[in-house]
Amino acid sequence: MIPALLSNYAPADLAFEKGEGMYLYGNDGRRYLDFAAGIAVSALGHAHPRLVAALVEQANKVWHVSNLFRIPGQEELAKKLVDATFADAAYFCNSGLEANEAAIKMVRKYFSFTGHPEKYRIITFENSFHGRSLATIAAAGQQKLLEGFGPVMEGFDHVPVGDIEKVKAAITDETAAIMIEPVLGEGGIQVVAPEFMRALRKLCDEHDLLLVLDEIQTGMGRTGKLFAYEHAGITPDILSSAKALGGGFPVGACLAVEKVAKAMTVGSHGSTYGGNPLAMAVANAVVDVMTEEGFLDHVAEMGNHLKQGLAGAVDRHPEVLEEVRGIGLHIGLKCKVENTLLLNKLLEKGVLTAKGGDNVIRLLPPLIIEDTEISEFISRLDEACTELENG
Repeated sequence: MIPALLSNYAPADLAFEKGEGMYLYGNDGRRYLDFAAGIAVSALGHAHPRLVAALVEQANKVWHVSNLFRIPGQEELAKKLVDATFADAAYFCNSGLEANEAAIKMVRKYFSFTGHPEKYRIITFENSFHGRSLATIAAAGQQKLLEGFGPVMEGFDHVPVGDIEKVKAAITDETAAIMIEPVLGEGGIQVVAPEFMRALRKLCDEHDLLLVLDEIQTGMGRTGKLFAYEHAGITPDILSSAKALGGGFPVGACLAVEKVAKAMTVGSHGSTYGGNPLAMAVANAVVDVMTEEGFLDHVAEMGNHLKQGLAGAVDRHPEVLEEVRGIGLHIGLKCKVENTLLLNKLLEKGVLTAKGGDNVIRLLPPLIIEDTEISEFISRLDEACTELENG
């Protein structure tokens, strides 16, 4: 007999009964410092009072009506996101995967709508991650994601990050867009250089291409800006958002400039659950908190403090740790030992982290972190590294 639950995950033998702020409380009776935040999702920590209040208030009104009717929360959230970003319109869905699917469809629909249906190919980047649908695993092009899923969906051309000449060489008469993560998260917290981002924007302008940014993980304050594109001083044509947008409640968004939004006519895309009243209530509360004066400055400040502490740990434990990467509170700690060893040792010490590519441990704490929790983390990291050094 196989388990009733599909075995496509390999979870740790640990469950959590409740969370509060920066901490989760396990069914083993221990308290855990959360430096994973549900893979950059619980950006305002656990049981944030304003998110709880928004959810409970809406839950006592109406949960679901579908997009056959107006949902005022969608209109409210769209206006907030448009006012805070480059975008002229927003589409709401349930996840990052769905947001990226919407982005890919927007690219194709725009060029079809404007009389160029031959333009459909999208240049994407090696070691990227955009989700696990057939389209998004094709966009990433990683063999481990493609294995066993038959013919790869057509329409994506992969180039190395940082090599603008190879990007130029990949452009053909069929190229419609360039799609990139400002920081390759699953790829090991590889920060894309601002000058490369600016070069991509310039190429798109010169060749009439759309620039699509996957900010599923980098968006909503994670890098110290509301969205990471702000660091490069550019704007995209399409941007996907999710994860922290709902603070733990499933919600995604695809933001677009006017010319792209106009192509998405009635019936061109949709979702039964997308933008439901519960999701909108919570996401509106998240955006309200994150756009309050000083919030993003705090994220940037805490990110600098964490990186300083980590740099000291690298110096103290050169046999275990190699490099600190990242921006804001989107941090990668490259290991010299197998990253799983350090991840498990930190778990023993009561710290939750996330595994990343390139032998990196991802540190993605809630954005409400303070210096006290940073000091606690560095102390436990030192303990973990010392034990690994001593065998």
